[in-house]
Parts: sequence; structure tokens; C-alpha cells
Amino acid sequence: MSTRPQALPHRHVLTLAAEPAAVRLARQTAEQAWAEWGIGPRHPAVDPALLILSELVGNSVRHAAALSPQVTVVYAAGPDCLAFAVHDRHPYQPPLYASVIGSRTAGLSTVMELTLGLGGTAVVRGDGDGRGKSIWITLPL
Repeated sequence: MSTRPQALPHRHVLTLAAEPAAVRLARQTAEQAWAEWGIGPRHPAVDPALLILSELVGNSVRHAAALSPQVTVVYAAGPDCLAFAVHDRHPYQPPLYASVIGSRTAGLSTVMELTLGLGGTAVVRGDGDGRGKSIWITLPL
């Protein structure tokens, strides 16, 4: 599985207003992009990936909208992996792996359980100015 999403051959970027409709639009865009890249809706990684994506976009909308009026989703894929990131301009970087061992955030716990259960990885990458972050999920295909 490739660990460098920026090097994957398929890539799409979507920027949305940080409002509840962003979750639905992010999911619809994922389904369309992945289908165009040959990752159909019956692939075993698709449903969990959509749930993970929904949780991450929903978290940005709920917790970051005051500082980040937009949320950006980056979709990427290659022959052996599917990757996506959710970016907002809120400085808080959640401890993803702490959520696996007992977090107060059920959504991130679900994200991590699904990601790790599929053999994937999750990484928080802060913006260079310290005022935002991206959460990258990479799943094997």
C-alpha cells in the first residue's frame, strides 16, 4: 500500500462551506470519483470509507466552523490504496490513536476502529502556520 497520497495517480479536491450539507456532498463526490477510478460501490472498502469520511467532515462542520468557514476534502487513489483527507483551519489536532484506547469522542473512535480494522492508517498533518490541519486516511484496496 502506498503511503504517499500526493503520489497517487488519481486525485480530486473539493472545497465546501462548513455546514451540514457538506457531509452529503463529500460522500456523493467520493462515490462518483471512486467509481470513475474503478472502485465501485460493492468494493469492501467503500462503505467503511464513506462512514469515516462522513465522521471527519461532520467533525469539521461541528467543531471547526467558527474558525474555518470552509472544509476541503482531498480524494486520492492508486492501484492498491484509497486515500482521503479532510482539512479545516481550526488549530486543534485530535490525538487519533488515543481514541482507540478510550476517547471522549465516539466519532473519532469509530474512525480509528474502522481504519485500523481495514489495515489502514490515519495521520494528522498540521498546516505550516499552525492554524489548521488535515486528517489523512489511507486504506488498502
